[in-house]
Amino acid sequence: MKNKTTLLKVLSSMKNCRLQIAVSLLCSVISVLCALYIPVTAGKAIDLLVYSKPVDFTQIKKYIIVIVCLAAAAGLLQWIINAINNRVAYITVRDLRNKAVSKICVLPVSYIDGASAGDIVSRVISDADQLSDGLIMGFSQLFTGIFTAVCTLVFMVRINVTIALAVVILTPLSLLIARFIAFRTHSMFRAQSESRGKQTAIIDESITNRKVISAYSAEDKFISDFDELNDEFAENSLKAVFFSSITNPSTRFVNNMIYAVVALTGALGCLTGNITVGSLSVFLSYAGQYAKPFNEISGVIAEFQNALACAERLFEIIEARPDTPDRENAAELIHAEGNIKAENVCFSYVPGSKLIENLNISVKQGEQIAIVGPTGCGKTTIINLLMRFYDVQSGRITLDGLDIKDIKRKSLRSNYGMVLQETWIKTGTVRDNIAIGKPNATDEEIILAAKSAHAHSFIMKLPDGYNTVISDDTGGLSQGQKQLLCIARVLLSLPEIIILDEATSSIDTRTELKIRKAFKKLTDGKTSFIVAHRLSTVKNSDLILVMKDGNIIEQGSHDELMKRHGFYEELYSSRVY
Repeated sequence: MKNKTTLLKVLSSMKNCRLQIAVSLLCSVISVLCALYIPVTAGKAIDLLVYSKPVDFTQIKKYIIVIVCLAAAAGLLQWIINAINNRVAYITVRDLRNKAVSKICVLPVSYIDGASAGDIVSRVISDADQLSDGLIMGFSQLFTGIFTAVCTLVFMVRINVTIALAVVILTPLSLLIARFIAFRTHSMFRAQSESRGKQTAIIDESITNRKVISAYSAEDKFISDFDELNDEFAENSLKAVFFSSITNPSTRFVNNMIYAVVALTGALGCLTGNITVGSLSVFLSYAGQYAKPFNEISGVIAEFQNALACAERLFEIIEARPDTPDRENAAELIHAEGNIKAENVCFSYVPGSKLIENLNISVKQGEQIAIVGPTGCGKTTIINLLMRFYDVQSGRITLDGLDIKDIKRKSLRSNYGMVLQETWIKTGTVRDNIAIGKPNATDEEIILAAKSAHAHSFIMKLPDGYNTVISDDTGGLSQGQKQLLCIARVLLSLPEIIILDEATSSIDTRTELKIRKAFKKLTDGKTSFIVAHRLSTVKNSDLILVMKDGNIIEQGSHDELMKRHGFYEELYSSRVY
C-alpha cells in the first residue's frame, strides 16, 4: 500500500510533463508497430521463397526495402523516445529536488537539529539520482514493453488462435514470479538507501571534523566505524541486488518454455498444413518479442523498487511539517524600538525534560543585557526563543508590546543582528559574505563595515581582496578571521537589536577591545544581548542575568551582583568568567 502511495506521488509530480509523456507514448506505439511489421514482411518473403515457383525476386526485393525502412523508422522513434524520457525524468527529479531544498528552508530548526546533515544530503542528492535512474528505465522499457506484449498478442491471434492461446496461458507465470520477488525486495532497497545515508553522514562528519579526529588520534576509530557501516551497506546491497537479480533468469526460463511450445506446436502445424513456414517464422519471432518485454519489465520492476524506496525518503523531507505559519493577521514590524519582555516562559527541547521554567525578563530600549551561567543552563535557548527558532510552550515573549507570535517571522528576524560562536561562511566572494544581510549594499558600505570590524586589513591581503572566493572550509582563513567577517555582516545591516552569542570567543584580546568599541558605537541607543564567558565583556553591561537550571537566579549590574556575594560572585571568583 505504501508502495502504491509513493508511486502515485511520483506520477503526480510529473503532471507538468504530460505533453512530453503523451508524445513518448505515441512514439512508443508507432515504434512497436514498425518493429512488429518486420516479421510479417519477412514471413511473406519466406513464403515466396518456399512456395512460389519460380521465385519472385522483384517482390522479395520490395519486402527487403520495406523491412529496412521499418527498422530505420523504429530506430529513429526509439531515439526520440529515449530523449523525451530522459528529459521527463530529469525535469521531475529537478522539481522534486527544488521542493526538497525549499522545504528544508522552512523546516523548523528542531527538525534540522534532530537530523543528520549527511542523511539529508544523501536523500536530496543520491536518492534523487536513484529515482531518476528508475524513472528513465521505467519510461524506456516499461511502456514500450507493455505495448509490445499487447500488440504482439494481437498479431499472434490473427495468425493462429491455438498457438496464441498456449502463449497466453503460460505468460502469467512470468508476471507472478516478477511480482513475488519485487514485493520482497522493496524493504531491502529501503535498507540499502538508509545505509547509504549513514555512510554519507559519517563521511561528511569526518571531513568537517578532520582536525579533531587527528588531534585525538581517532583515525582508527573512525575507520572502524566506517568499516562497520560499509559492511552494513554491502550486506543490504547484496541482498537487494541478489534477490532482484533472480527475477530475470526466472522469467527467462518461463519465456524459453513458451518459445519451445510455440516452435513445437508450429512445426506440427506446418506438417499438417495448418500454418505456412513463413507464418511459423513470424510466430517464432513474435514469441521472442512477446517474451522479451516480460524480461525487461521484470528488471524494471526490481529497479523500480529501488527508485520507490529512494522516493519515499525524498518525500519524507518534502512532506515534513514546516514551521508553524505566521498568524493570519501577523504584524509587519519595520523598525523595532527594542523593548522586550518574557512573561512566565516555559520551554524544553525534549518533552518531560525541564529546561526553562517561569522565566521573566524585562528589557528596555537601549539596554545591554549580558546572560551568564554554567553550560546547559539555557543561555543560548533564550536567544533561540527571542528569534523564534523555537516557540515557547507556555507564557509569552513580547517585543514593543506585541507578542512575537503575532509578528511575521521574517520581519521579526530582520530587526535582529546575530553573531554566533559558530561561524558560517557561504561559498562565494568575501563581498557576498559580508553583504548577506544587505544584498544591495554598495562597495563603500561593505568596506566601511569591514573596517569597523577590523577585517579590512586581512581581506586586502587575500589574493583578490573582496573578490576572493572563500567557503566555510577554506583553509586560508583562521577561525578568528571568519568571525570578523560575521561581525562585519552585522555592522553592515545595522539591525535594531543585537545578539552576540560568544561572538568574540575566537578573537584575540587586543582585537576584541577594538571590536567592542565598534559594537559600542553600533549598539548606542539599541537593545543588545550578550552571551559571553569573558568577564571583560560582561562587566560593562547595563544588566547581567545570572542563569542556573533554566531560571534567572540573580540579576543586576556587575557591582551590585558582587556585593550580594551570591552565585555570580562564585562564578567570578572561580574564574569561570
